[in-house]
Amino acid sequence: MSWHTGRVGADEGYFGERVAASYDERSAGMASPEVVGPVVDVLAELAGDGAALEFAIGTGRIALPLADKGVRVAGIDNSDAMLKRLREKPGADRVHAVAGDMATTRVDGEFDLVYLVFNTISNLTTQDQQVACFRNVAAHLAPGGCFVVENEIPNLQRLPFGETIVPFHVSERRFGFDEYDVANQGLISHHLEIVDGRAERVSMPFRYTWPAELDLMARLGGMRLRHRWSGWRREPFTSTSRTHVSVWEKPAP
Repeated sequence: MSWHTGRVGADEGYFGERVAASYDERSAGMASPEVVGPVVDVLAELAGDGAALEFAIGTGRIALPLADKGVRVAGIDNSDAMLKRLREKPGADRVHAVAGDMATTRVDGEFDLVYLVFNTISNLTTQDQQVACFRNVAAHLAPGGCFVVENEIPNLQRLPFGETIVPFHVSERRFGFDEYDVANQGLISHHLEIVDGRAERVSMPFRYTWPAELDLMARLGGMRLRHRWSGWRREPFTSTSRTHVSVWEKPAP
């Protein structure tokens, strides 16, 4: 997991005013055209002439360029501070964003696409919450509509037997370590950064999942797998893939 992993499901404190104030600056690399372009291309194709709903819309990294392609976009996020940054951006008037929890909040209307990117499904830290999210997605989708999730594959192959810590970033000013609870599919992502000569620490809880478990959650919500890729350029998904982009479909009657 990285500093930018997910939003909804975590306490407001994880993505409150202090984090939101510098979020776009810290995640500038993830907002580059080289990264965002393939994501938006896939989502726009799946949405077609219909509307799209983003769970964990944040500051609009994906929603705003998707709206620029002519897709009608709505979104949910549980951080008022992140939504405030979104609403200050050019083009935000074309995106209907509401505050709420992606496991329970309903948005008026029916959507041909719901999407949840950047590992955010893991911010829901219990299986029940994650299942509720899939059911909430299904309630929003029109028949034939799709749900897209982008998520990391748990990095357990790097974890020696009996150990719990895997470093994911070590540099002069920032250190990151994932702490796994294998028995409970838990993960705490620890971030330590030197800011103005001071060490700032943030530790965020997650629940990791395997693609097969998400497939079962989708079936509980009445959806079935249509595609699975390693990334947004539709690379094949293999046993060595580090991420997956999965597309489930709500069958038409």
